[in-house]
Amino acid sequence: MKKIFTLTTLLFLLISAGFSQAPGYYFKVGLLDKQYSEFSISKPGEFLSQRAIERRLAQQIPVDESDLPVSPSYLKQIREAGAEVIYTSKWLNLVIIRVEQPEIAWRLARKNFISYMISADNLFEQKTRSEKKDFFDNEIITELPGNSLKNQKSHASYNYGASLGQAQMINIPQMHELDFTGKGMTIGVIDAGYNSVDVLPAFASLFANGQILGTRDFVNPGNNVYNSTISTHGTSVLSTMGGNLPGQLIGTAPDADYWLLRSEDAPSEYLMEEYYWVNAAEFADSVGVDIINTSLGYSTFDDPSENHTYADMDGNTTVITIAADKAAAKGILVVVSAGNSGGGAWRYITAPADGDSVLTVGAVDPNGNYVYFSSVGPTADGRTKPDVSAQGMSTIVASVGGGVAGGSGTSFSAPIIAGAAACLWQANPSFTNMELINAIRMSASMATNPDNLMGWGIPDFIKANSILTSAEITEQEIFQSINAFPNPFSSQIGIDLKVTKSMNLDIKLINSTGRVVKSLPGVEVTKGDNNTVLRNLDQLPAGIYMLQITDGHSVITKKLIK
Repeated sequence: MKKIFTLTTLLFLLISAGFSQAPGYYFKVGLLDKQYSEFSISKPGEFLSQRAIERRLAQQIPVDESDLPVSPSYLKQIREAGAEVIYTSKWLNLVIIRVEQPEIAWRLARKNFISYMISADNLFEQKTRSEKKDFFDNEIITELPGNSLKNQKSHASYNYGASLGQAQMINIPQMHELDFTGKGMTIGVIDAGYNSVDVLPAFASLFANGQILGTRDFVNPGNNVYNSTISTHGTSVLSTMGGNLPGQLIGTAPDADYWLLRSEDAPSEYLMEEYYWVNAAEFADSVGVDIINTSLGYSTFDDPSENHTYADMDGNTTVITIAADKAAAKGILVVVSAGNSGGGAWRYITAPADGDSVLTVGAVDPNGNYVYFSSVGPTADGRTKPDVSAQGMSTIVASVGGGVAGGSGTSFSAPIIAGAAACLWQANPSFTNMELINAIRMSASMATNPDNLMGWGIPDFIKANSILTSAEITEQEIFQSINAFPNPFSSQIGIDLKVTKSMNLDIKLINSTGRVVKSLPGVEVTKGDNNTVLRNLDQLPAGIYMLQITDGHSVITKKLIK
């Protein structure tokens, strides 16, 4: 691949960036490939968790080169050349380096594994803002008067308190009544910090039941994300999903598991935060989350040279949007706040809400009406955004004082939907992330006439569940039952299948990288009970496999282990 710079161009960059005055110089370096890796896509268990592999298998997503870590050989050569590696991204296949002398960058530019090198000094300039602009505007947390906390109960076992309205708006109490509360689902929350989550009563049940699977700080690695000196934003966001404070607040997914990931440095706004987000999403994928909620968005920055334009909101330009769509391509349901710029000069959605594979959520008031601050669409390439809307004004959130408060912002409408989606996926585990998005859209109040204020409208999760259940029933009308044995298998797999009509079936055994390792095409079956065998499997390596059976229209799958 041809490099996109010449050595003359690089010299110009070095001079024009004022390197003679700076103590260190930063570069973003793109790598051509991932050769000489110590990992192989044929052994994904060495760099992906079992849950991450199973998610790919369930949605027939192959493990590919983007899943591999950055080439250790290339990192070694970069360090040996005298550069400090301060950031890597496997999805973007890039590194950010710091060098003491410009000659080091000059030498590195000659390496044949480097596809581009551009100055990244602006990513590391010191910021001095004391108040977040743009995205945190309008996100006001106010303690509620006593009469706002009147005891409200639904028909479910939960006592929702003041949070009942925001849950009822999308029919979540009815999902909870059906025992779909997010159990078994994992949500990765990528946010600005989780001040006091470890001590607040609203989250006590999450810790008591082992539902907080872990934390990571990508801004200051090793930092305690519960530290009182960092943002409370993630605390409020988490509470709308996982909060459990009977009589005051019940989140939309109180029984889901959570990873708490920090990528945002709340006091300032700078482009490097998008790169931190990429790392957080890569991590979330690798540990096997089902859903990512991110109540963050980027448009303008403290350094105007970093600013995005509306033209950048095309789903393919900003770093964070590229990564959000990549996460979706890995089978994760990515739920994103539309932004709080609706009443300002920017007006439009912020990245990564422009992603074509993410579920973008706008805000409505308690009566279901569009709220002026909620960012609007369309995307720069003309797609309708947001996708759906939920309560983002006077939303009930956990307060660091120990009770609850009212919050306003699309930061709170998005996690309400993310938690609800966890309940929906729990109820319908055989569907893909994109099928869930479609069902959520189709269930919404404006599904027949979407617009760029509220998207497809306010979703009804009972209706979305019916949409998916109906599809599942249609599929199961053909495949009445399937039994694959033994499990774990060794040399062969017996398949007992009951079908409702005679037909030809294709049977495939797919490994954890998405490759078909054994197939039986055109198997004739008759109405009723049938059996067949996949033989000669002795040479297959141990691992996780997916058995897939299809008539060309309907598909049924079953996870197997060797």
